[in-house]
Amino acid sequence: MNSRRKVILITDGDDYARKAIEVIAEAIGGRCISQSHGNPSHLTGEQIVKQIKKAPVDPVLVMFDDSGFLGEGKGEKSLILVANHPDIEVLGIIAVASKTHQAEWTRVDVCIDRDGNLTPYGVDKYGIPEMEFKKINGDTVYCLDQLDVPIIVGIGDIGKMGKQDHYTKGAPITKKAVELILERSGCYDKTRFK
Repeated sequence: MNSRRKVILITDGDDYARKAIEVIAEAIGGRCISQSHGNPSHLTGEQIVKQIKKAPVDPVLVMFDDSGFLGEGKGEKSLILVANHPDIEVLGIIAVASKTHQAEWTRVDVCIDRDGNLTPYGVDKYGIPEMEFKKINGDTVYCLDQLDVPIIVGIGDIGKMGKQDHYTKGAPITKKAVELILERSGCYDKTRFK
């Protein structure tokens, strides 16, 4: 087995996100680091890396949240450490839009709207396409442009989007973002999906 763990980073960590990510991890035969949730994130990057290494299978889904903190907050500091760790292979990042009062934004490769459609335009927290091309606003996205990762997928607020992404429905929009990252990375194994 490759010693580098295959990880998808997610820039949201509230209770809705945790429930959605746990459902998706089970559906794809991966693992969610549930302890990485929090609004804001409470684990350090080093603590998260230890949790990732304990996970029995890949891919490992990890949450980070700044809770609206302007600039590089605790969630982003942890995300940067994990993304640059030599034992971690980041397959992609799910960048989550929010209605932040600050002007934090990031470039994305593609977005998925609340109806599950791929779009080159950014989306808002409700998953509705905006006018900005390949750009979203969020509260834990300030650092993403400086990371060297294969793909960044923008989506609305995980587990919400007008109940379109609710965990009781299997969080279909977020799941599609995870599947897209796995497909692009060559790690998509449909036989493991429920």
